[in-house]
Amino acid sequence: MHGSRFVSFLLPFAFVVVLAGRLPAQGGEDFGVLVMAHGGSDAWNRAVLEAVAPLREDQPLEVAFGMADPRTLQEAVRRLEDRGVRRIAVVRLFVSGSSFLERTEKILGLRPGAPPAPAHGAEHGGHGGHADGGEASHSMALWRIETVSRFVLSEQGLADAPEMGAILAQRALELSGDPEVEDVLILAHGPGDDEENERWVQSLRQRTECLPHYAPFRRIEVLTLREDWPEKRVAAEERIRAFVERARAEGGRALVIPFRVYGFGPYAEVLEGKDYEADRVGLLPHPLVTKWIADRIRELREAEYRQPL
Repeated sequence: MHGSRFVSFLLPFAFVVVLAGRLPAQGGEDFGVLVMAHGGSDAWNRAVLEAVAPLREDQPLEVAFGMADPRTLQEAVRRLEDRGVRRIAVVRLFVSGSSFLERTEKILGLRPGAPPAPAHGAEHGGHGGHADGGEASHSMALWRIETVSRFVLSEQGLADAPEMGAILAQRALELSGDPEVEDVLILAHGPGDDEENERWVQSLRQRTECLPHYAPFRRIEVLTLREDWPEKRVAAEERIRAFVERARAEGGRALVIPFRVYGFGPYAEVLEGKDYEADRVGLLPHPLVTKWIADRIRELREAEYRQPL
């Protein structure tokens, strides 16, 4: 295994993350952070909460799980406002910077298009769960939250973050035994639109450019499953299985690394019966994700905040 090559590389990051979380309270005490994340199982949600834990010490911080769910966003905003926060930096922990961006702006009242909040108590319907833990409801209801705060939103996705390449390299090295006969597959969710999917692939290919500096892998590829679009998923599954089969047919093996916030998603089912190696770990847990969130907070702290319409 080649994971030891990362020891000297990763040692500084715990220190960097602590420093990043301890930012001076500039601009008064009305500043707080809302981290948005897709969410899922208890383990999925717990990984996000652990990633943001070091950043809670010096600023109010709440997490809203779901695909821009107005219920969890409302609950998180209320908790921040109960602590005196009136300027909220929204850090969007998604692979793509465009994921749910316009929808979130509508929910926060920064863009027209969302109806008023439902009658008191109606927003708590659905599948349950809490904004700061538990199973995500993934509600696609759309309504505008009630708030007295101003907001600024992060727009960078994890696929655009150079430091994510270091995580991919570490995952690959931890799986690697003989890189000269190993084919690395970076596997991601992917959107429905073909042009947007190509942008995903190109961004992720940039994240893989560092891998050859650590080990001479035989082949490195990025593919998306197009998970939520059945007519496109069929062809995507064929490409994914073909990549893995070719690695074995050429006398090597495939290393499959998910570019997901957490976990392996549906990839085990897609690759059932195939011969490959995977640790089934996403980007979390990793200190570089915490650092990425801290960097977004640093950028947004003094940004221009927008008043709801």
